[in-house]
Amino acid sequence: MIDADKFNWMISDLHIHSKYSRATSSSLSFENLVKWAKIKGMHLLGTGDFSHPTWFNEIKEKLIDNGKGMYFYQDFPFIITGEISLVYTKGKGRRIHLVLLVPNIETAEKINSYLDTKGRRDYDGRPIFNISGEDFVRDMKAISDDIEIIPAHIWTSWFGLFGSNSGFDSLKECFGEQVEHIHAIETGMSSSPEMNWKISELNERAIISFSDSHSFWPYRLGREATIFKKTDSYKELIRQIREKNFIATIETDPAYGKYHYDGHRLCNFSCSHEETKRLNGICLVCGKPLTIGVEYRVEELKNQDIERNLFRKKFYKLLPLHEIISLNLGTSMNSKKVWDVYNKLIEKFENEFNILLDISKEEFIRENIDEKLIELILRNREGKIKVKPGFDGQYGIPMLEEKQKKLF
Repeated sequence: MIDADKFNWMISDLHIHSKYSRATSSSLSFENLVKWAKIKGMHLLGTGDFSHPTWFNEIKEKLIDNGKGMYFYQDFPFIITGEISLVYTKGKGRRIHLVLLVPNIETAEKINSYLDTKGRRDYDGRPIFNISGEDFVRDMKAISDDIEIIPAHIWTSWFGLFGSNSGFDSLKECFGEQVEHIHAIETGMSSSPEMNWKISELNERAIISFSDSHSFWPYRLGREATIFKKTDSYKELIRQIREKNFIATIETDPAYGKYHYDGHRLCNFSCSHEETKRLNGICLVCGKPLTIGVEYRVEELKNQDIERNLFRKKFYKLLPLHEIISLNLGTSMNSKKVWDVYNKLIEKFENEFNILLDISKEEFIRENIDEKLIELILRNREGKIKVKPGFDGQYGIPMLEEKQKKLF
């Protein structure tokens, strides 16, 4: 067992989307979310997309309030969450995505009424508004101090606050006098806690992780998550964030994220931040400026050694189980062969996080699990599977050891 206090864990994914967001599964429903969250080993989800009128009606009709800010579908808890995109001009173009955690339906209704004065919210589960970061935070806090505002996937190139194309270099630049109300940031798949520890502005803030999942499948849902101490109260959950009192986070290898390296997907060209500097930021294939990724931006903005961040939380670096099975079989992650192995493992060991974190080598052997697969699961548990870095919207690719030696 990984942690003596594991029975007090509440593995949570609070940044997900509904079927009403762009590029999401049309089969996203509360039924499917709960089914696959349990198979994954999750204990709490965000609803996502509370600002979308149709999804918000489903939230109100299908979820049962426990009176403490948690809403249940059958026996599984949710809290009210959503993502808002702010695109505006303040000296130059600015763009940022924010995750909102909301204490109850009544507060969500007030937020939606406020958003209706700023524009439409019926065309996408993640609507866009011409509001500055500072004004938005001020207005949310005027509605309720219990609303938690978290900069989403903070390093990704286009809409992450520290991203190369966001228009910001600091939290202060984005939120101005309201920056004190930003208690946490979301790492995003392309960065790790260690990378964020290099930024002094984050020293006093919680560094948390969620999946930004656009489907309910277990290789997306919960691929990044935060482990809270078990609670049935929204306010206690927010206290753990604001006081940095949660247990740990679950992270993919940052190279697995879509924006870790610099590059051009259409040119099939990518490179490290050192190579980008040598190339003066120009693509070798097309001669145009590269899409600058997360690794480059961290190195550009870092201003301290990681030891200076005194609130470093434990984190587990894990690739989804489908990726590990796919790597072992040498076939696509969504193939029937991979699903057959996945389903047999879940049948034997209850859920995916048990398999990724807890089941011993001896237990795997007793159930006649393939030896090579056992080795890969254990290597994944130790964060020892190398990944060819993702870039310009393309996921990173896990590599077998013999290929790793050639690549690295």
